Amino acid sequence: MRWNRREYLEYVTFKANEKRMFVELMGPLIGLEDEWRAQGATEDEINLSAFDWDYVAYTDCGASFDVFGAPQEKVFEETKEYIITIDALGRKMKLMKASATIPLPMDYPVRNMDDWLKIKHYYQFREDRINYKQIASAKNQQQEGVMVRAQIPGGFDLPRQLMGEEELCYAYFEQPELIKDILDTAADTAVKCCERVSEHLIVDHLAIHEDMAGKSGSLIGPVHIEQFLKPYYLKIWNAFKEKGCTVFTQDSDGNMNSVIDSLLECGLNQMYPMEPAAGMDIVKIHQKYGDKLSLKGGIDKFILRDSKLAVLRELEYKMQSSMQKGGIVFGLDHRIPNGSSLELYRYYVKTGREILGREPLDKKNKGWMRQAI
Repeated sequence: MRWNRREYLEYVTFKANEKRMFVELMGPLIGLEDEWRAQGATEDEINLSAFDWDYVAYTDCGASFDVFGAPQEKVFEETKEYIITIDALGRKMKLMKASATIPLPMDYPVRNMDDWLKIKHYYQFREDRINYKQIASAKNQQQEGVMVRAQIPGGFDLPRQLMGEEELCYAYFEQPELIKDILDTAADTAVKCCERVSEHLIVDHLAIHEDMAGKSGSLIGPVHIEQFLKPYYLKIWNAFKEKGCTVFTQDSDGNMNSVIDSLLECGLNQMYPMEPAAGMDIVKIHQKYGDKLSLKGGIDKFILRDSKLAVLRELEYKMQSSMQKGGIVFGLDHRIPNGSSLELYRYYVKTGREILGREPLDKKNKGWMRQAI
């Protein structure tokens, strides 16, 4: 079911709770569609439309915040197993066709300040970063209930993309002036983009991608966040917030528990996907932070490889009454993994809707409902 922007913004800011949001955040991993077809899935189930997931439509705000004006990506090598491309930064990127949707860097362009200065102009502001046709389109769509989003580079992720994780972690200690210049440049560009876009419309949603943690915890701690990320986040968020922006959301996998307090000081008010396998328990996190932090995801995707009892226990815990007071966008904590049972997925949808007090899907049109009972 589609939500309009006002419904969504009021829900995730804990101002309204007329209904609960139940979503599929990221969809299936590669290969799962074939598995489900073999288990008798309809095409509507394959494309997930049969499950009537909640969603809010987004449109881009009309500004480009990341690398801009660099050479277009080109194919360097391709086989049956993989494809290697040269991206806008000159990195070799390898994509394994059978198992991945995101290519991984094989090398990086920045090792020191001299390397950064060679490509810095790709991150500096220029007027043609602003697409006024898209701004006009976004304004019209917003009036029809569509959310307007700005996607900015991550304070950790941007230098990581330029240097790689290992070199970045060394650079925090050995070349702090390099990291600060990278982030100052990106922040200046984001603020100037905000100024121009905000003359025409309100950006509803500021989004940032980090993926800065693993199962054992964050790759950087509160001290690094205070020194590097906080000035970057706040400079951008304050600019957007002043112009009416409501939600500042961070996407990061892994165990982020040790740095949530620090990130809240950076202006964040929403985080996802809250992976249980990495130690993220949305119930405990919500108990700790309340309406200071909206959460998305949090339901263990691996229950779909287990049993109906495991699904039921997970949903009864994650969807308990204290979690149904607004602000929580219920959904799997990442992509639907290979090996997930179609029968369990059907049961997961049916049971989740029941617990949340949602109307059952139309049995006449959705034959799978009879199979899942």
